[in-house]
Amino acid sequence: MDQIVHKFVQVNGVKLHLAEIGNESSPAVVFVHGFPEIWYSWRHQMISVAAAGFRAIALDCRGYGLSDPPPDINKFGFSDIVEDILAIIDSLAINKIFIVAKDAGVRPAYVFTLRYPTRVTGVIALGIPHTPFGSPRYLTELPEGFYINRWREPGRAEADFGRLDVKTVVRNIYILFSRSELPIASENQEIMDIVDASTPLPSWFTEEDLSAYAALYEKSGFHNSLKVPYRVIEEEYGIEDPVIKNPMLLIVGEKDYFLKFTGVEDFIRSGMVKQFASDLEVEYLPEGGHFVQEQFPEKVNPLIIVFLRKHC
Repeated sequence: MDQIVHKFVQVNGVKLHLAEIGNESSPAVVFVHGFPEIWYSWRHQMISVAAAGFRAIALDCRGYGLSDPPPDINKFGFSDIVEDILAIIDSLAINKIFIVAKDAGVRPAYVFTLRYPTRVTGVIALGIPHTPFGSPRYLTELPEGFYINRWREPGRAEADFGRLDVKTVVRNIYILFSRSELPIASENQEIMDIVDASTPLPSWFTEEDLSAYAALYEKSGFHNSLKVPYRVIEEEYGIEDPVIKNPMLLIVGEKDYFLKFTGVEDFIRSGMVKQFASDLEVEYLPEGGHFVQEQFPEKVNPLIIVFLRKHC
């Protein structure tokens, strides 16, 4: 971890935090986090790909961690993160990148690849496949107490989280998202109430890790990170051809609760996913959960490195 260097770049009207390791002349790999994550969620992968001869760059997306919040949260969307990625690599004089993303980070990674295909050598996604844009089925087919439905409601999650300290909020979300069941609250219950205070952290997530996350969310808060992703799910991108033609790897943890979203597992296993990513490889990790890159870095890292070397 001590080898990872930190810097800030001023792009698109905001100052963004980057964590970096590896030789500047090496092929660049840009890591894009989801929620409730930050650059730190890629710590294991960054060190591994740098040791394999690549340049690893992980950002805190605007509104997260040490990066500035968006100037106008009402206009904040995934497209801002897409354009931030472009501006970051331009500022670093990088022509082409591998892009690695997880959870909500896959949406800006996919849109970036579709908008700027010549700037992308390959795409690696953890957990969430590339699907047609538009309103997903789960918004209407899963119960009102489903966590995304709750968190899409302005102010509700903020009030729920506000009852607790930041470290407890992050702790509870990590515990919830590490399970294989969908996080669904009952009618008279909030999402934070699902987790019992005595529940231990996942074995692969230490108190030191929790403190690292909490320190950065203490700075950024949760308001921006609830807006993107949860309140812009139906954002439109003006992309006519939604098929990713760049080489792509999808790593799926078979105990990831996301597979229980309406239609998701069948979409992947039936091969329909390849209609929207024409050069796609899929790798399954039987015991992998939602945070598979933190849970099993010893399994995820080799898959990433093999893909990088194959397409470098």
